[in-house]
Amino acid sequence: MPNWRLINSGHLPGAMNMAIDEAIMQAVAAGKAPPTLRFYGWEPACLSLGYAQKADEVAWNACTAYGIDVVRRPTGGRAILHDQEVTYSITAAEDNPLVSGTILESYLKISQGLVLGLRNLGIPAEIVAQKDAAKLGTAACFDSPSFYELAVNGHKIVGSAQTRHNGVVLQHGSIIRAMDTAKLFAVLSFPSEEVREKMKAAFRRKACSLQDVLGPELTDAQIVAEVGAGFAAAFDITPVASELTQWEQELAAQLRESKYSTDEWNKKR
Repeated sequence: MPNWRLINSGHLPGAMNMAIDEAIMQAVAAGKAPPTLRFYGWEPACLSLGYAQKADEVAWNACTAYGIDVVRRPTGGRAILHDQEVTYSITAAEDNPLVSGTILESYLKISQGLVLGLRNLGIPAEIVAQKDAAKLGTAACFDSPSFYELAVNGHKIVGSAQTRHNGVVLQHGSIIRAMDTAKLFAVLSFPSEEVREKMKAAFRRKACSLQDVLGPELTDAQIVAEVGAGFAAAFDITPVASELTQWEQELAAQLRESKYSTDEWNKKR
């Protein structure tokens, strides 16, 4: 069983979380780090935008009023409100057989680890293939279909996004413990309140959280432990608890200040 590095970063600001994910990606590309499975939370709550998403889809004044950070991800997809959740990230070389193949194929491989982890928690999740993954809903990630969704009774329960650079795959995604739909739609921009309410109602029919399925029993520690075990079983790997290297820490600090904390990056589109 090959060893993967397992990092539990705890709760960090959004800019730092994205900086760390990119630093790990660069470390793997440079041969300075092994394949890495990382778990983290967000403090304060943060709205993350997909790499190509337009900044005018954010209600910036509402984010300020709610005390919610905004950061643009290096990955694609739509907006996610990171609040009561555990986020996973997987970083490995593109030729690693556990994530290799097309984007579609790698999504499916990673989804198999996620579905085992959710089932460990008592969540009857299934991998659902979407025929029309290019069709977008609102600006919210959980309202937009992806190639292989994890769903419970037809409701999307994990939102993931991927990027590839310098021969390395980075995929990260939100495992929502509890979802505040009202807050999410308050910090997104819509042409009118009527449209906002219509989209909010449609969203509620498409998405769910762990709490919606099991109630409020699950803790972040349980989610990390069981989803980590799901990846270990699906990938047939041994996750070894570790920390960021000094090189990664220094690079992440630089990326946080020079990129992920700047309007030039976060409002670039």
